[in-house]
Amino acid sequence: MVVRAVLLLLFACVSTAALAAPQGPVVYRIRVEGVISPASSMYISRAIREAHAAGAAALVVELDTPGGLLKSTDDITKAILSSPVPVIVYVAPPGARAASAGVFVVYAAHVAAMAPTTNLGAATPVAVGGEQETESQRTMIRKATEDAVAKIRTLARRRGRNAEWGERAVRQAAALPSEEAVRMDVVDLLASDVHDLLARVDGRTVEVLGASRVLRTRGARVVDVGMDLRERFLDLLAEPNVGLILMTVAIYGILFELNNPGAVLPGVVGAIALILALASFAILQVNYAGLALIALGIALLMAELFVPGFGILGVGGIVAFILGGILLTSNQEPYLRASVPLVVGLGLATGAFFLFALGAGVRAQRRQPASGPQALVGRVGLAKTDVDGQGLVLVAGEDWSAEAEEPVRAGERVRVVGVEGLRLRVRKEG
Repeated sequence: MVVRAVLLLLFACVSTAALAAPQGPVVYRIRVEGVISPASSMYISRAIREAHAAGAAALVVELDTPGGLLKSTDDITKAILSSPVPVIVYVAPPGARAASAGVFVVYAAHVAAMAPTTNLGAATPVAVGGEQETESQRTMIRKATEDAVAKIRTLARRRGRNAEWGERAVRQAAALPSEEAVRMDVVDLLASDVHDLLARVDGRTVEVLGASRVLRTRGARVVDVGMDLRERFLDLLAEPNVGLILMTVAIYGILFELNNPGAVLPGVVGAIALILALASFAILQVNYAGLALIALGIALLMAELFVPGFGILGVGGIVAFILGGILLTSNQEPYLRASVPLVVGLGLATGAFFLFALGAGVRAQRRQPASGPQALVGRVGLAKTDVDGQGLVLVAGEDWSAEAEEPVRAGERVRVVGVEGLRLRVRKEG
């Protein structure tokens, strides 16, 4: 019994020591891929909070982006500059890029690294007006460019990086492969993978909120943090093609509900799709002229159903819808523009929906009844008796009780002008 008690005591001591022993450093990692949007900003900010709360040695942001929205980029750089945990931005995997907005994220990082065969650069603000831009648009581009230059130089001084090349990236759309980026002090180092990265930055001193901190990351356990449901949903809404599809679904649903009152489901689906489409357009900051053209296209297609325009209104509506869809995101970078084949397909589908689906419903409502008393309106018959107020007429081979505003003599031809129950209203023909 004594031996057993001693063994149990030794086991408890060893277990306690094992639990109390340090588990080694922990590094959090997130992957930011595709367009930088409000979802990306929320994702990075949340990861910084979680890494700090867990006492992580650093947060690694694996970046692969063609660029993104200016507001979201500003939010990300602010989050990194005010981060209580060191943020390592790593352009990876091989073949990835940090273009446009990605350059600012790299420059804001406490440590900037790149995988082999990656590149970064081309941070020039997009020209909204294209070849036909006005003087006011050129002025706006100059203002945006100067603001971006000041921002990139400020970040470069803060992190000790190449400010001159950063300015060239903004003014001249300069770009660099990873090896030259290291040689020109644009980024700090090359690393083949995340474990190589953590080994190389181990012992490096960085400034975090005005205080120096030594990174202890060699052999650290990497904890991956993925996007939550809300961030994934916002990321989906930031896709311009999704916004255009939602707008089309909203149009179909609402108009189907108006044409068939009481259906309920199409109206509910259309209303939800409309709200989501407007949210998507708010994120993308779309061109309102494009929205106006889409609305005009819908109005012309509706007019085609009720006004005999020989197809001119319908064709004009389809053209206006397609031009509006193309113009909707024309003020964005190419990767933020709606797909032209998708816009054309949606325009043709919308035209077909109006002219055939809704048109069939409108024509059915206008069509004269094919049976029953109502089908007799417009038919010509014969007065079998004098119809002086009331009388008897023969219409479509049957005798009908009839009334007339003016007297009709027996044997005269009459035309049916209305029906009240089973009694016809007639007038003398000719």
